[in-house]
Amino acid sequence: MANIEVKSVERHYGLVKAVDKLSATFEAGKQYAIRGSSGSGKSTLLYLLAGLDRPTAGQILVDGKDLSSFSDEALAKYRNRSVGLVFQFHFLLPSMNCLNNILLPAKIGNAKVDNVKENCIELAKALGVEHCLKKFPFEISGGEQQRINIIRALSLRPKYLFCDEPTGNLDSENSLKVVALLKELSKAFEATLIVVTHDKEVAEHFDHGLLFKDGRVESAY
Repeated sequence: MANIEVKSVERHYGLVKAVDKLSATFEAGKQYAIRGSSGSGKSTLLYLLAGLDRPTAGQILVDGKDLSSFSDEALAKYRNRSVGLVFQFHFLLPSMNCLNNILLPAKIGNAKVDNVKENCIELAKALGVEHCLKKFPFEISGGEQQRINIIRALSLRPKYLFCDEPTGNLDSENSLKVVALLKELSKAFEATLIVVTHDKEVAEHFDHGLLFKDGRVESAY
């Protein structure tokens, strides 16, 4: 059963159609790769799904609700409570230690921080980055920063985990490790996983995928 439906969505930036009459469906709990070259519209779609941007035309239905009808406040709540975001660049705040970076969504969303903290510490142990929690981002490696980033994205147990080029700064070996980690964790958290990538090797590790070209789906599997 589809819990995300994209219906004839367009996103224009001036005369440029980043997404052009695009339709697609994503089923609850499944894992997807969206692949395409730079400028193909794949990241634009991800931002629309995450509520970071609004479509110029068309509908994005999440659990039957049209995101374009949401107020800015409702979209912010959707992003905080239902969406986990992992980017190519980790965007950890340099003035906070890693644990406080992880707990920031919980504090913004007025969640029970102690419960979230306990769960995140356990996840940090499982991912081998417990020793990083009291350190600042500049004091840890890039791979450790990305794992902290993933823990933050999962901190509120989101229904949707959206990842934009999460392996873009990594070599082939570490890219596949991150992909395996994202798949394992999204399955454990029963989250729908959508990963945007330009890397064919990364995309081939997913059972479901879309190939983008010129703002449209060229093929799907």
